[in-house]
Amino acid sequence: MLGETWGTHYSAWAWTSIALQTVIGAFASYLAWMWMLRHYPATQMSSFTFLTPLFALVFGVLLLSEPLTPQLVVALAGVAVGIVLVNRGGARRA
Repeated sequence: MLGETWGTHYSAWAWTSIALQTVIGAFASYLAWMWMLRHYPATQMSSFTFLTPLFALVFGVLLLSEPLTPQLVVALAGVAVGIVLVNRGGARRA
């Protein structure tokens, strides 16, 4: 667009990373998700999709040395409380 070229030569490390993300990140996670949907109610399982930010934060802190700020801890606590509230047993309205 501006006369710059796009690099198309990727290292073996980059191709390995892409392959692992495809196999582990996509295939294995969908396989596990389908297995869980078969064994647990979909209404309970749907709330666990909100755990994605938790895993992103944990892996960011552990693998990439990202800072863990008090605001992030409060936000994650809010997500956890929401999941507990959705999945707790209790009286159902008719």
